[in-house]
Amino acid sequence: MMQNYAHIAFTDEVKRLQTEYGSRNAYARREAELGANGLSEAEAAFISEQDSFYFATQSESGFPYIQHRGGPKGFLKVITPTTLGFTDFRGNKQYITVGNLATNTKASLFLMDYAQRIRLKIFAEARIIPIAEAEKSEPELVRLLAPDDYAHHAERLIVLDIQAIDWNCSQHITPRYTAEQVAKAWEKESRYIASLEAEIRYLKEQLANTHYSPKL
Repeated sequence: MMQNYAHIAFTDEVKRLQTEYGSRNAYARREAELGANGLSEAEAAFISEQDSFYFATQSESGFPYIQHRGGPKGFLKVITPTTLGFTDFRGNKQYITVGNLATNTKASLFLMDYAQRIRLKIFAEARIIPIAEAEKSEPELVRLLAPDDYAHHAERLIVLDIQAIDWNCSQHITPRYTAEQVAKAWEKESRYIASLEAEIRYLKEQLANTHYSPKL
């Protein structure tokens, strides 16, 4: 069973501030709830639709580091109801996140759906598997986490053992839409415009065959 998200997030100082500002009673009830047995179908479906997430780790200097991770839709995959994983692509070779995880395996993920104004927060313990090692010891996992039809150079797998999850409120999330979402929303209008353009071409051709050819 995963932990209650509040058990991890609500430290003593957090609770003190909740008390000071009048929200402690409400959040105490949430803290008393049991953790989930694992990801629900709704959460797994939400994760499979994401093409990016924000990935937070902590460095040896004590500073948090947040990285934007992107890829094809569904590149962050559900392995089991309590485990996620993804192929770590070669990037700019700074290796800050990987270096942080080498000394502190705790991580936090934010998955954002700006169009629907919802976000899923995840606490996890991370495990790094170099790709050469994974290909020998866990070839099925390599195949599972490999993104389909996406050019990339895999350097490692990152497996995330989920500790807790929490859906966050929609407040202050500005709706934003991907090019794919905009194209889908305008699909009917695009077809209508295409039909009008085809009709105009046809009429031009018909007028070209007459003695009178006004400019359209």
